[in-house]
Amino acid sequence: MSFHLKKKNGKERQNSSPSGSTTFEDDEYAKVIEGIKRTYKTKIRPVETTYNFEGFHSAPLTDSDIEAKPIVLLIGQYSTGKTTFIRYLLDKAYPGEHIGVEPTTDRFVSVMHGTEERVIPGNAAAVNQDLPFRGLNRFGQAFLSRFQVSQTNSPVLENMTIIDTPGILAGDKQTAERGYDFTQVIEWFAERADLILLMFDSHKLDISNEFKMAIHSLRGQEEKVRVVLNKSDMVSQQQLMRVYGAMMWSLGKVVQTPEVMRVYLSSFWTEKPPNCFEDCRELIEAESKDLLRDLKELRRNAAIRKINEIVKRARLARVHALIVSHLKKEMPSMFGKKKKQEALLNNLAAEFVKIQQQHHLPPGDFPNPERFKQNLALYDMDKFKSLKDDLISGVDEALSKDLPHLMSQFPTANPELEQSAKNPFQADSIPGPGEFPPSYWHFESIDKQKHLPRFNLLHPRDGKVSGADARPVLMESGLQNDDLAHVWRLADFDNDGYMDIDEFCIAMHLIQAVQGGAELPEKLPTTLMPNRKF
Repeated sequence: MSFHLKKKNGKERQNSSPSGSTTFEDDEYAKVIEGIKRTYKTKIRPVETTYNFEGFHSAPLTDSDIEAKPIVLLIGQYSTGKTTFIRYLLDKAYPGEHIGVEPTTDRFVSVMHGTEERVIPGNAAAVNQDLPFRGLNRFGQAFLSRFQVSQTNSPVLENMTIIDTPGILAGDKQTAERGYDFTQVIEWFAERADLILLMFDSHKLDISNEFKMAIHSLRGQEEKVRVVLNKSDMVSQQQLMRVYGAMMWSLGKVVQTPEVMRVYLSSFWTEKPPNCFEDCRELIEAESKDLLRDLKELRRNAAIRKINEIVKRARLARVHALIVSHLKKEMPSMFGKKKKQEALLNNLAAEFVKIQQQHHLPPGDFPNPERFKQNLALYDMDKFKSLKDDLISGVDEALSKDLPHLMSQFPTANPELEQSAKNPFQADSIPGPGEFPPSYWHFESIDKQKHLPRFNLLHPRDGKVSGADARPVLMESGLQNDDLAHVWRLADFDNDGYMDIDEFCIAMHLIQAVQGGAELPEKLPTTLMPNRKF
C-alpha cells in the first residue's frame, strides 16, 4: 500500500497509505499469520481431529485457508446488481462474467487476482493446495460443477477475493433443481468471509424462502453483515424513504438480532441509465463512498479478523470436545448401547444443560441441538474418544495466552510519532524544491472543477476523450515527449487508450508535479486512483 517517489535532485521519500504507521506492514502481517498457523496446528487442530469436529462443523483449516486474502461474500436475489457491482469495483469484466435482468449467474464464482485471465473449474480449484477451497469437496460433484474460480489481473483483487453467488429465486423450484444444499454452502463461505453484503434492489424487496434460509445461516456472523440497497437512484426521494422502510421491515422479520444492521444506499452502474433520479445523488454518493471505504480497510483489519475467527473456532471446538466426550462417558460399557444412544439423542438438549452446568459454560457457546442431533445420528457414540485433559489445556492456553499475545502485536491507534513529525514547523519537515506534501498524492487533493471546463472543450464522447484529442492540451505544458508519454501511461490506468474526467485530471495533476521538479513513479499510486477504482 505504499510507493517510493524519486526526486530529480536524487532524494527519495515515501508516500504511505492514508492510515499511516497504523497500517500493518507486510512483514508484520506475515509474522502474525505465521503465529496463527502455529497456534492452530499445535493446540486447536488436535482437538478437532480427535473429536470428529469435521463431521459436525467444518473440515480442519489448511495453511491456504489461514493465509487467504480477505473474502467479500455477495448474497442477493437475481438482478440485484451483484455481478455489476464486481465489474464496477474492478472497472472491467472478469472471465466468465454474465450480466442481465434475468437470472444469469447460476454458479458460485470466486473472483481472485491472477497474472493471467483464466477460469479454473470447481473440481480443479477444490484440489488445488494454493487455493482456500479444499473444504468445498464435502459438497460433492453437484456443487463443484457449479463453482469456478475466475482469475484476472486487478489491483483491487490484490487485497481481497470476491465471491459472487447465484441469484436467489422465489419458490421451491430453484432449491429442488440446484442438486446441492445452497444454505450449507452459503454458511461455509460465510464462516470464512470477512465481509458479507446482502444485496437488495430498490424494486425487489421480497425475501423468498431460500433467501430467508440463507440469511438464517448467517447467525453467529452478524458483525460481518452489511446491507446494500442497490439502484437507489431508480426511485425518487419520497419513494426511497418508503423503500428503505419496507426493506427494514422485511429484514426485521428475518434477522433475529437486537442490533440495527448497517445499510448502504448505493447505485453502482457500469453505464448509468437515462431514467435515474438525481434528487438523492449526494446522499447516494456519500453512502457508496462509505461502502468502498469499508472494502479498502479489509486488508488492514484482516489479521485481527483472522484471530477473531480462530478464537470463535477454538471455543466451538472446545465445547464440541466436551459434548462428544460426555456422550461417550454416558454410554454403557457392555449391554444396552443402542437403547442408551437413542435415549441420549432424544434428550440431547437436557444433556447440553448438564455439560453447561458441569463446566460453567455459557449457553451461547453450544450448537443448535436439533441440527447437532442430525449429525450425531450418523455416529456410534461408543466409538467416540474420552476426554483428554492435555488437549483441552492446549485450547485453553491458546485462548488465554497465544492468541491474546498475537493481538498485542498490532499497532496502536495513536502510534509514537517520529521526532521529525512532532514539530510541524521544524525545517526538515517543510517540503523543499521538487517535494510535495503526502496529501498531494491523494486523489482528493485534485481540483476537478479546475480541469472540468477544459475537458468539456474536448467534446468527450460517452464521457471519454481519445489520445489524439487530449494531445494538444497536454503538450501545452511544455514537457518532453518522454515525460508526457509517462504521464499518459500512469493516468490511463485502465489502459484503454482513452481518458475520462478522472484520468484527465490525474494527468494534469501529474504534469504539475513534473513541472514542480518531481520525477514520476513507475506505477500510479493507489492513493491517486478515484474511490470507484481504489
